[in-house]
Amino acid sequence: GAIGCEMLKNWALMGIGCGTSGKIHITDMDTIEKSNLSRQFLFRNNDIGKFKSACAAEASQAMNPNMNITAYQEKVAQSSENVFGDSFFSNLTGVCTALDNVDARLYVDSRCVFYRLPMLESGTLGTKGNTQVVIPHLTENYGATRDPPEKSIPVCTLKNFPHQIEHTLQWARDYFEGAFKQSCEDVNGYLGTSGGKSEYLEKLASMGGHASTNKVDTLLSIRKTLVVERPRGFDDCVTWARLMFEDLFSSQIRQLLFNFPEDQLTSTGTKFWSGSKRCPIPLSFDMASMCDDAEMKNHYDFIVAASNLRAQMFGIKGHTDEAYFCEKLSNIIVPDFTPKDGVKIAANEAEAKQESNNSNSMMSDPEEECEKLMTELPTPSSLAGFRLTPIDFDKDIDDHMLFVTACSNLRALNYGIPTEDTHRSRAIAGKIIPAIATTTALVTGLVCLELYKVVGTPAKTLTIDAYKSGFVNLSVPFMTLSEPSLPAKTACVVKGKEWKWTAWDSIDLDRGDITLRQFMSYFETEYQLDISMLSYGVSILYSFFSNKKALEKRMDMPMSEVAATVSKKELPANQLFLIFEIIANDLETDDEVELPYIKFKFR
Repeated sequence: GAIGCEMLKNWALMGIGCGTSGKIHITDMDTIEKSNLSRQFLFRNNDIGKFKSACAAEASQAMNPNMNITAYQEKVAQSSENVFGDSFFSNLTGVCTALDNVDARLYVDSRCVFYRLPMLESGTLGTKGNTQVVIPHLTENYGATRDPPEKSIPVCTLKNFPHQIEHTLQWARDYFEGAFKQSCEDVNGYLGTSGGKSEYLEKLASMGGHASTNKVDTLLSIRKTLVVERPRGFDDCVTWARLMFEDLFSSQIRQLLFNFPEDQLTSTGTKFWSGSKRCPIPLSFDMASMCDDAEMKNHYDFIVAASNLRAQMFGIKGHTDEAYFCEKLSNIIVPDFTPKDGVKIAANEAEAKQESNNSNSMMSDPEEECEKLMTELPTPSSLAGFRLTPIDFDKDIDDHMLFVTACSNLRALNYGIPTEDTHRSRAIAGKIIPAIATTTALVTGLVCLELYKVVGTPAKTLTIDAYKSGFVNLSVPFMTLSEPSLPAKTACVVKGKEWKWTAWDSIDLDRGDITLRQFMSYFETEYQLDISMLSYGVSILYSFFSNKKALEKRMDMPMSEVAATVSKKELPANQLFLIFEIIANDLETDDEVELPYIKFKFR
């Protein structure tokens, strides 16, 4: 990304990884898109479609041919530990991150803590930037403190009471996901069932949550997509799009106003449609209509984008000719709206949750409903080879953004919210805050200053006050450098002596792949501890309440075999360590002793 490109440029000029024993490993699973070129300056037009890591490595070596750099196209996660495993991390001297999400940072942080590697972390958000230096045993790790989770938009706000363009864009994205991806996956899941309808019902029965409600909803979606609304040609796709327009932006709004009229009062006598609740107005379809704010023909754009995406789902050739759409739309008969009695619409988040909880109990007989719906579906064997094409939303694909923008703007017009053009909508829908080159350069510069300190010199051992974490906001302007925080300590008494350990500490055991009996005996003789429970991940390998017969069988098995047998997971060939957690008591005082994890080297 932006930070990664700037960092590699700095390293090329600094001579990082240029010695005989120097080496830089970089990884990024993404490919280069056109929108990257404005902020990731190592890439050029002819690099579009290529892997970022490979192009960045090539560009860095063009600046400094002496750089020893290896590029990977793997995600750094638990799923790629066959590549970035024990042997890989054990050969590193430090890690520098240029990540864009907290989960990835936390995973890399956990790896750095385990292998006791320094980590240089940084991030930008528009004009804001931060850097954090993490040094083993000296500073706290990245995961020791966390920001509160980002607030999500309440469901009832999205469904019925939006008041910001962000709400309408999220609603449009959700609709895209349901109409052009989830419905396809439901159909393909049904058609891919080799055992027929009965097997598919059993598969649905294993779904979590309110299983009965989920089964009915899924079957309704399949019937709707595969039977009721299945297009035979592009004309049918246009008809579907026009009826969807009527349903989403006219009928649903009329139903909402039927339930909550414009002059509706609450139980306290105040107006229902007040504050953030905007009273909506239904839209009448007009191909020539153009909104003032975004200067877009949202009515027409919605029909064109929706019908072409629908055609793509079913493998039908699409059209964009305006004359064609004018002719077809003029011949579509749209049913008149009739309000429905008994339709429950949640007025707030509490009612939305209650409605969700009650939906399962209100259904007369979900199993009977499922059986009825199954009889209305064609058998999977009768449609052998037929599959739909699920469409993953991509903000960089113009057709996708045209639909989301038009859909969002029409929803905004319903509620009197200012509309946005495709460019601005792309930024909001993709949660893009533009990367500013100045912020990126400043943040990477601060990281590189800390890198000099981490590399250090044999003549001097640095203390915590030598390192600095940075926080900047160029729009204020504000900049501060502060000392990293010390790691939190946990005190315990082992062998009569107090031990204050931190997240960086572990009990390292390198005695080969000893048996469980030898393992227990080691802690008894070496630490005067009686282990009452031993766990590996979520698997309990030993406990005082375990089955005695099974326990005795494990006692003479090697620890790696015990771990693999109980967890029912084969240990990868490149794995060198096992992580064990223990609950133990002091043999003399019988007090429980709180200990760090055990880092057991078995290979």
